[in-house]
Amino acid sequence: MKLGELASRLGAELRGDADREITGVKGIEEAGPSEITFVANPRYTALARTTRAAAVLVEPDFQEIEAATLRIKNPYHAFSRALAFFYQPPQYAPGIHPTAIVDPTAVIGEGAHIGAYAVVGPGVRLGPQATLLPHVVLYPGVQAGSRFFAHAHAVVRENCVLGDDVTLENGAIVGADGFGFAKNDAGAWEKIPQSGPVRLGSRVDVQANACVDRATVGATEVGDGTKIDNLVQVGHGSRVGENTLLCAQTGLAGSSVIGNNAILAGQVGVAGHCSVGDGAILTAQSGISHDIPAGKMISGSPGFDNKLWLRAVAIFQRLPELVKRLNRLEARLKAKSGGSAGRATGAETEE
Repeated sequence: MKLGELASRLGAELRGDADREITGVKGIEEAGPSEITFVANPRYTALARTTRAAAVLVEPDFQEIEAATLRIKNPYHAFSRALAFFYQPPQYAPGIHPTAIVDPTAVIGEGAHIGAYAVVGPGVRLGPQATLLPHVVLYPGVQAGSRFFAHAHAVVRENCVLGDDVTLENGAIVGADGFGFAKNDAGAWEKIPQSGPVRLGSRVDVQANACVDRATVGATEVGDGTKIDNLVQVGHGSRVGENTLLCAQTGLAGSSVIGNNAILAGQVGVAGHCSVGDGAILTAQSGISHDIPAGKMISGSPGFDNKLWLRAVAIFQRLPELVKRLNRLEARLKAKSGGSAGRATGAETEE
């Protein structure tokens, strides 16, 4: 593809040779003379000056560099779009593999691909263009909208409801039993039935080996456009809003409520029945045991305001030095008080 055509398709302003042939997309340090790259983080500005790439996707006011530039408001998003021009994932032809098991009561939309050893249970309803790769299992009563895509070994449990354009990566489990147990009179744990389904909105992605548990009663809900990373745990009865990010190894205890456009970074933990407001950001490894207002940035465990946390961390690193100074000050004060007491005693004796 010519660089000029690429700029046109992306809606970017080109500064450079429009006839340059582009064959692919790579990172800024790996890109070669026929590839494009991007800069979205100021830390990589210096690398843009030395890159071997044919062109660099940058923001409109980015400095002039030797390489050609494609200037656009959101270079990272443009980079992802450019990737789609050069990389096409495997295509799966419509049809049902002879080893797949599809219950006769299931309703399968047009253009579906159902791979080897997949299982589609009674009463399942799949919208058009669904793709189930090998060993996917849909329990009875599952409903999924158009263009549902389930990678190998994904599982959707009974009566769960998924919107349009939902993607489940390998090993994702939607609707497994929530962690609910009650002690009986003999002191033994008895399982509480988990009767409520999971409801995923449209354009939801659930990455590899993540778990969204079904509810004890009611439903576990995830809003449109939300993305759930690898190894995330969404506890039973939780509600997650729209366009929210739950990053790797985040854990939501049961009945957590997460707002719209929130970001929970890696290994964040949210205690049960806590609420996180719209647009809140919980930085990596934050631990939350109380409600978080909308728009707040929280860090640490237990979590508190990010700016205060940054100051606290800076002080924490200086604690050994501060303790030494404190010890020296205490020693001086003791020496002073001891000397004063001695002088006072001597004066009394003379009198």
